[in-house]
Amino acid sequence: MNQKNTKRNIDSFLLYVFSFLLLWEWLRPVEQLTGTSSINIFLGFIFGSLLLAFLGLPLVPTVVLKLIYILLTIQYIYFENVDTWIDLFLKDFFQNAGSILKGQWTEMSDSFRTLLFFALLWITTYLLRYWLIDRKNILFFFLATLIFITVLDAFSPYEADAAIIRSVLTGFAMMGILTFRRLADSENIQKNSRIKRKWMFSLAAVIAGSAVTAFAVPKADPVWPNPVPFLKSLSGSGNTAVNETKRSGLRSDDSELGGPFLPANMVVFTAEVEEPHYWKVDTRDVYTGKGWISSSRDGQPLNFRRNVPSSLFSFTEKVPSEERTSIVYNEEDHAHIQYPHGLQRIDATSSYRYQLNQQTNGITALNGAEQEAPASYSVQYEHPSFQAKDLEASSPEKADRSFQAIADTYTQLPENVPPEIRELALDITRGQETWFDKAKAVEAYFSSSGFAYEQVDVPVPSEDEDYVAQFLFDTKRGYCDNFSTSMAVLLRTLDIPTRWVKGYTEGTYLETNEAENKIYQVTSENAHSWVEVYFPNIGWVPFEPTQGFTNEDVPELEETTETLVEEETTENIETPVETPEQPVAAEPEPEEEVNDASQEAPQPNVGLFLKTNWKNIVVLVAAVFVMAALSHRSRRKWLPFYYIFIYKRDRQDHHFPKAYLVLLTQLERCGLKRKAGQTLREYAKEIDLLFSSSSMTQLTGWYEQYLYRGSLPKGTWENARNEWESLMKKTR
Repeated sequence: MNQKNTKRNIDSFLLYVFSFLLLWEWLRPVEQLTGTSSINIFLGFIFGSLLLAFLGLPLVPTVVLKLIYILLTIQYIYFENVDTWIDLFLKDFFQNAGSILKGQWTEMSDSFRTLLFFALLWITTYLLRYWLIDRKNILFFFLATLIFITVLDAFSPYEADAAIIRSVLTGFAMMGILTFRRLADSENIQKNSRIKRKWMFSLAAVIAGSAVTAFAVPKADPVWPNPVPFLKSLSGSGNTAVNETKRSGLRSDDSELGGPFLPANMVVFTAEVEEPHYWKVDTRDVYTGKGWISSSRDGQPLNFRRNVPSSLFSFTEKVPSEERTSIVYNEEDHAHIQYPHGLQRIDATSSYRYQLNQQTNGITALNGAEQEAPASYSVQYEHPSFQAKDLEASSPEKADRSFQAIADTYTQLPENVPPEIRELALDITRGQETWFDKAKAVEAYFSSSGFAYEQVDVPVPSEDEDYVAQFLFDTKRGYCDNFSTSMAVLLRTLDIPTRWVKGYTEGTYLETNEAENKIYQVTSENAHSWVEVYFPNIGWVPFEPTQGFTNEDVPELEETTETLVEEETTENIETPVETPEQPVAAEPEPEEEVNDASQEAPQPNVGLFLKTNWKNIVVLVAAVFVMAALSHRSRRKWLPFYYIFIYKRDRQDHHFPKAYLVLLTQLERCGLKRKAGQTLREYAKEIDLLFSSSSMTQLTGWYEQYLYRGSLPKGTWENARNEWESLMKKTR
């Protein structure tokens, strides 16, 4: 921090004191909500930083003193051995830096979090000095303080009544002093004159009077409803249960379904596919009346490297299929592998191995001993083409020996399931003879009987109410969980083996690459659930009962389903099941993979995560906010290099028009705005005159050629790139 020409007078001293008090208000909740016992150490750092700024100490001594304070503090708190603490600290630093690069924010050690918190405080005190001395405006930080403590007062146990009063009084005092400074500079008022004293006394009187009035006047009751119960419901608590949606959009606990579906719209992964398809994560086999659970949670998982064990059974060799490959690029690390129906093989780096939960068919990725999804991986699978005639011919009378175990597992229903559900199933399937016809009748029922797709206004069943019965006979509104669970239960009342599947739809189409593969983006909003029905001697067949969703893999009632048609909503579903009679797969290299401690990747509870990592989240969000503000302020200087880096790798001519528009925006950002009615050629000549070049005119000529002809000569971008880069650099 460069403290040149800092004037030390009484009002400057008061400004720094008030700044310290405002920063203190940010640390008080940290002390109360997180149980941090060393908060005075951070207060000492803030006090010292502001004192150094007030005294105007040169930059180098200031940096040295702060670093010494930070290192001694970390040594005092975390490293008892004085002789070796430097080596331990450096090792810890580089390990945590690696975790950050991998996106493993929760793996940071306490000492590294403390270091980051000190860095945040350092940046904040620097910004405070900038706002106080250079800008003479503290409004932004004042409002941020009020928003921070009022939000905590509303949504946490922190009582901020006194904090709000203290912050308002402190902020008004600072704004009053800074306002006088701005007026003094603009009007040439002597800062040591009587006018200054009158201003300060008037300011103190106004603030004191406002505080007394605020305490004395009667207070109206709140007008807005309390949002806390609704927001608490987002983590699964409260009366209005909401899906426990992580950023992946998938809940970890499906035992109590119901309530709104409100995932954060986060990109989970991007996929490069030959044909769009559904992505499976796992299945459930036990319906409880409220939701789904797995009948066996403690089974030993199967370990494998690449080729999937045969127990991940999808369909038999009798089903016509084509071998295809899809590539996944993960944006979020949820440890699980998402995969299509008919999965055969997973290819990632050689360091990864995988565990198959034989009951849920969930696949967990392991990198060494850590659960970690690969940044990218490919899946090879058999794309099925289910034949309606074969499905209609399938019956339990023709089943093999393994069918009975499957039927016992996947026709389970609770004893207290309402009888009217079976009565409805019989009514829907009246006149249908085969399992396939019955399944199609139930699937079609949800599109023609007054049901509505709804994500927000979805009730939670009461304690004595069945989840499916509520949807079928009462509300008739819901999202995929309501539709898929209801279809599964209806079919089970008819003794048709059915399981509940969850994963993702194909996502949003982005583009088709040079290899003619389609690129899809899958977000948390694409989280989905559907149904798979078991047909003897065929295997598991997907069905899609949810309104507004279409799965091309679902067989239709026509005689055959030929080759799949390319459509943007094609969906493939993978639903492996444990087939008791099938061998566990002679898998290459499984012996070396066995790990007794390996189980299905646990899905972290969002509410618990937020509660235990609240301090870290606040620190990271604040740090990102500060860095974003600094980056935005200096964007005119760094954006040219960013765009040069982005477009430097592109050699195709269709990038030229985009690059030219970026140049126009950058020129406008620098104050060289194109006048109203001014043609591009006139504007280009003006720019070239300013920069003493002819680059802008040449670029504009190519751009006009693109506008009027709709195409560019081959090699245009190669020829124009140097001129474009030169102009971009000059705009700095």
